[in-house]
Amino acid sequence: MSYEIPMGPYHPGLEEPYKLDMICEGETVKDAKLHIGFNFRGIEHLAETRNYIQVIALMERVCGICSFIHTLTLCQAMEKLTGLTPPPRAQYIRVIMGELERLHSHVLWAGIAAKLMGFKTMFMTCFEIREKVMDVLQEISGNRVNYAMNRIGGVNRDIEDPQLVLAMVEALEKEMTRTIIPIFTTSKTATSRCAGVGVLTTEKARSLGVVGPVARASGIGQDLRKEAPYAAYGEMDFTVPVVPDGDVRARLLVRALEIMESCKILRQALSKMPPGEIAPPGDGSKFSFVTGTAMARVEAPRGEVMYSVSWKEGARMPSRVHVRTPTYVNMPAVRFMVQGARLADTPLIQAAVDPCYSCTDR
Repeated sequence: MSYEIPMGPYHPGLEEPYKLDMICEGETVKDAKLHIGFNFRGIEHLAETRNYIQVIALMERVCGICSFIHTLTLCQAMEKLTGLTPPPRAQYIRVIMGELERLHSHVLWAGIAAKLMGFKTMFMTCFEIREKVMDVLQEISGNRVNYAMNRIGGVNRDIEDPQLVLAMVEALEKEMTRTIIPIFTTSKTATSRCAGVGVLTTEKARSLGVVGPVARASGIGQDLRKEAPYAAYGEMDFTVPVVPDGDVRARLLVRALEIMESCKILRQALSKMPPGEIAPPGDGSKFSFVTGTAMARVEAPRGEVMYSVSWKEGARMPSRVHVRTPTYVNMPAVRFMVQGARLADTPLIQAAVDPCYSCTDR
């Protein structure tokens, strides 16, 4: 006899408001239904009422963890409509900020995953490292969350103390190799909670079109930083971690390995960053847009973010700003991940996608 167990929309096992209706037999989940739309904010419509300076500040608030990535993608789309190319130093600063944000996101997720496994000590260790990353972001931008770094044609702030970033990178690498990766990969508790749990096969991942670490943990080696380089990523030497197993442990490993690769990218970007200007001359208050639609794609910590921006020549406001976030395409996969799983494992399985409904219900 089957029965239905609702999880959400407000639940301790969920990061944000959405709902999973799980159809169970005993303690085994046979199927699930996903419901979203509990937190609509109307940001895309608001973007049509803001000028080209205000819209950057608005879209930075789509997501608190990926705020830099959202404005980077928006600015790259608007740069196509204005014909502006950021100076080389600005491109490097964009890479540095993007990788710092990736570190912040992945370490935060590792802490949440540890908490859901019952690893309270590891949760505190991850959040201590996260604080160090956020301290660096605050030192660069003045803010811990929304950094206001991007502008059309460049960035607003320079990185004046590269050694501060390098010191944090060294401390983070040491903690990852000494504590976090060994415990997550060798602990019997972590293995029993993660290995073989929430499996998404390569074939199913391709058919669903998942992106980011979820795709790479199912054996799909797609990463826009390699496949369609933007900013200064074309000048960076790094590896895209791919694990074929498709379970929660694979998603954990992919993110841990990506942290190490981000540290490698940061070292290169900081050592090779050229001198020069960080933005076009002027105060950034006058731009000429052409009529048309431009699209930009960026590899956010959770996967591909896409912006489509439409403008009419002479207008100060966009006629349309559309955002496609990685959670929007990744979350349908949760239905297949929980099929056959134990009911007790479902909070960890859905968390392994690292869902963000601030992005999805924008």
